[in-house]
Amino acid sequence: MNDTLASAPHQAARPRTSVGLAEVSRRHLTTLRSTIATWRERTRFRWELKQMSKANPHLIDDIGLTRQQVEEEIAKLPFWQR
Repeated sequence: MNDTLASAPHQAARPRTSVGLAEVSRRHLTTLRSTIATWRERTRFRWELKQMSKANPHLIDDIGLTRQQVEEEIAKLPFWQR
């Protein structure tokens, strides 16, 4: 008879070396920097779009956006920048 409640044999986890941990940390840091740079780029674009919609609203049509699309993008700015 098989014992279905018996635990499976334990497999030891592969030990991580300090080099492996450093590489993982470096990749995570690179990913974080890239994410922050993307956020800043989007915020800058939205801020410039807001300025353009106030100063030169006719240019909004030139870049192929509707007024509603512009308002939706501006609404994504943090509340202290709106």
